[in-house]
Amino acid sequence: MERESLNTMKVFLSPLMPFLLLLLLPDGIFSSDCPKDCTCNPSTSIFCYQRNSPTLPSGLDTSTRNLYLFSNGIEGIKREDFDGLVNLEMLDLSQNKLTHLPDRVFETLTSLKNLDLSSNQITQISEKSFHGVTQLQRLYLQSNSIKAIHPATFTGLENLLELKLQGNMLTSLPTLSMPQLLLLDLRFNTFPLLGPTDLQTPNLEALLLAGVGLTGLNMELMLSLKNLHYLDISGNELKSFPVALKETPRLLHLNLAGNPMRTLKPEDLQNLNELIELDISSLSLHSLPEELPQLLPNLKKLTVAENPFNCLCNLAWLPGWLSTQGITLVRTEETRCHFPPISAGKVLPRLEHRDFGCPTTTTITTSTTKITTTTLPVAITTMPTTTTAIQVPIDSDELPLPPLPATPSSSSADPEKELPFCPPDSCLNGGTCHLDQQGYITCACPYDITGLTCEIQPKSKSSLPEPESSRATSIADAPELSSSQATPTSILLDLHLYIEKRPYIRGIRLTYSNLSGPDRRPNQLNLPASFPEYRLRGLNPNSTYSICASPLGDSTGSESICIEAHTSPQHPARKPQVDSPRFTM
Repeated sequence: MERESLNTMKVFLSPLMPFLLLLLLPDGIFSSDCPKDCTCNPSTSIFCYQRNSPTLPSGLDTSTRNLYLFSNGIEGIKREDFDGLVNLEMLDLSQNKLTHLPDRVFETLTSLKNLDLSSNQITQISEKSFHGVTQLQRLYLQSNSIKAIHPATFTGLENLLELKLQGNMLTSLPTLSMPQLLLLDLRFNTFPLLGPTDLQTPNLEALLLAGVGLTGLNMELMLSLKNLHYLDISGNELKSFPVALKETPRLLHLNLAGNPMRTLKPEDLQNLNELIELDISSLSLHSLPEELPQLLPNLKKLTVAENPFNCLCNLAWLPGWLSTQGITLVRTEETRCHFPPISAGKVLPRLEHRDFGCPTTTTITTSTTKITTTTLPVAITTMPTTTTAIQVPIDSDELPLPPLPATPSSSSADPEKELPFCPPDSCLNGGTCHLDQQGYITCACPYDITGLTCEIQPKSKSSLPEPESSRATSIADAPELSSSQATPTSILLDLHLYIEKRPYIRGIRLTYSNLSGPDRRPNQLNLPASFPEYRLRGLNPNSTYSICASPLGDSTGSESICIEAHTSPQHPARKPQVDSPRFTM
């Protein structure tokens, strides 16, 4: 009887078995809430990549906190697309085909903190484009075609920390009254002059103004930015060092590259002794102030590439200073001598002290007298700066160079027929030296050789510089996550290796907490995998932070990498002691 009942039960349960198994499986495994062609983390995140659809996916889970819709081909958005997403904190709509933002389109996203609209085709921003998103902290609008922004667009966005507008077509800027803003990127628009009424951002840490056509830097604006640590004014029309920079004593990073300045004087850097990174490449500089080591005692990274340096005695200090202080010279191969001809084309930091032609002093002691003789370097003909010759600028405090020796027949020769000679090695790489009627040197270069002194050879494997040493070196494995360039309120994170070792990830979750304060609750920030570097901002001074990186969507934590990093103390800027050299870093 029992066997018969058991058989009857088996027959009865067999059709129901698949349904019973479905009931026993965890929630979300076969969830219909995940949109087509998307990947869903059952807890918070939805990833939709390259869906090739002109509209947003429908039926989004209302518990979603992070929504990634980059490179989907989306052509338009409407307010109804976001109904019910009151928990959404991160919305990535970058690299789509959006041309405009309807009024109040994000109004229902009351928890939104990060909005990425970069690399679309948006042409203007209206007054109500961002109405309602009062919790927004990061707004990315770079690489669009924005020509106009309504003056009241950013009203109400008082919690904004980062605003990126670079790579648009803006010629004017609405007043930015943002008391919490830490980063403002306006690069590659057109703003010839910005004043204090344009930027009412007293806590701004990073201001990027490269390629905006600046002809000057407003003194009142710089005075209002007391917390500025990073300033990029490269690629502008600044013909002299901005005097207003003397009002930025807390500046740590300064980029002046690509401005037509031509000279750099010691007094220009007088109040910038906190700098740890300086880029003065492509300024048409012939030399550098010899007081640089005393003016910039904290410098760790220097870029002086693509300047026509005269490698004479007043630059002989540079290679030794870089080496002794462990300063990183960026773009070393592009930092070369332009003059004299014997050094033209050589990498400046690789020259020895004797290569700069400094006078050598020899002391001879006898029983009755002590004679000191000074040997001057080989005479160098001064030439004007034209398309065929180089002029050597002579400072008033330099020793005058001795005149060229007269030829044996100079006393009897006709002055009009006298032909002075070229100094040895005036033309390089087989070039032929000639002197014009004014006595200026010109070089006739062989085929494929260019340059004022024939110093530039055609690019080929044979012309590449030989490595200085062929000895094998062992390099320790670099950490996948590292920090550097800490300020009192920010830390720069290097994520290059973390991303390289995980080419499959679509984004990175950063989790950080302050180990030095009473509130150790973790903060989370989601980044796209296209960010190999990211600066955490809004931190507390003199604090230790625990920072962890993990792939977005990884619920196991098996690929999480954690480090501890420290913000620097907040202290008043120190005054440089130019008369008392200090070389310690």
